[in-house]
Amino acid sequence: MTGEQFTDDSEYIRRALEVCIHVGLVILLVGACLLILRPFVPMILWGIVIAISIYPGFKKVQRGLGGRGAAAAVTCTVVMLAVLFVPVVLLTGTVVDGVQTLTERFKEGTLTIPPPPPNVETWFIIGPPLNSMWSTAATNLSAALAPLAPQMKAAIPVLLSTSGKIGLTVLEFVLSILLAGVLVGNAQGGAAASSSVAKRLFGDRGAEFEELAGSTIRSVTTGILGVALIQSFFAAIGFLVVGLPGAGLWVLIFLFTAVLQVGVVVLIPAIIYVFAIASTGKAVIFLIWCVVVGLMDNVLKPLLLGRGVSVPMAVIFLGAIGGFMAMGIIGLFVGAIILSVGYKLFVAWLGRESQEQRPQLIRRTI
Repeated sequence: MTGEQFTDDSEYIRRALEVCIHVGLVILLVGACLLILRPFVPMILWGIVIAISIYPGFKKVQRGLGGRGAAAAVTCTVVMLAVLFVPVVLLTGTVVDGVQTLTERFKEGTLTIPPPPPNVETWFIIGPPLNSMWSTAATNLSAALAPLAPQMKAAIPVLLSTSGKIGLTVLEFVLSILLAGVLVGNAQGGAAASSSVAKRLFGDRGAEFEELAGSTIRSVTTGILGVALIQSFFAAIGFLVVGLPGAGLWVLIFLFTAVLQVGVVVLIPAIIYVFAIASTGKAVIFLIWCVVVGLMDNVLKPLLLGRGVSVPMAVIFLGAIGGFMAMGIIGLFVGAIILSVGYKLFVAWLGRESQEQRPQLIRRTI
């Protein structure tokens, strides 16, 4: 080995070590930043999602206020806080009153369950065991609940923990809404930053994928959360009209299951209860109302989900539901965006591959 080759190898090794050190320092810096921002990541993601979702409405408000962006941002923030707080306060009051009433009536021994209708026992498969449990609860509620006492005691800490988490979630949403107001108020700077990131990641197609991400978020907001809220609103009307006990809790559970696309599961026990306590005519009307509410998403979802997005509705739907199951509510948006971007990249790769193969096929045919 000559001296010149040895010098070249040493220079190569030195540069390789420098690159490794630089990359390691960058990784440590990014890891430290993520560690510090980890408690705020959900809030920041929700703020971005809310800001993108309300941006078209913000532009309309801004035009109505003569182009004053700060006033429009404050108006949108106040409206969003009202939209958050009004249902939370109403639902909380209904749930607390319902739980207190049930607890007092149970302690006083006045809590009774109506006997099952005569035809319950004839129901297929579930009829006999359901009639037995229902009859026991109607005649002696304490005896019916006695076997469930250990599970009920174990559920109390879980309920308290869940209540605390719900409170923290509401606080997180309040902070996210405030952040969203700041983001829409500085929309130009945010748009420039997102464009730069998109160009860094996707090159010349950065603008296309940036638009895809924004339209996907708005599509999921209207197509899944929007439809779930509409269904919950009409379900709440039915629950209140028939006088369902703890209607607020029923609505809250229905909203959660509607996001998961299984809201009908909550309507079934409500229908059974109404048939047991109400007249036949009233129960039949409530049944028809629940059927309409349950089928509502079949009409609304094709109209709202995937609107303005150059990606099939099935891709957005699968990404939203899969993301929800993997990461919670924020996964509705993250999953839909990731799957949509992956779909677009896959289609682009297929198109590029077909273009490369086309000249070879032409040459073969010639």
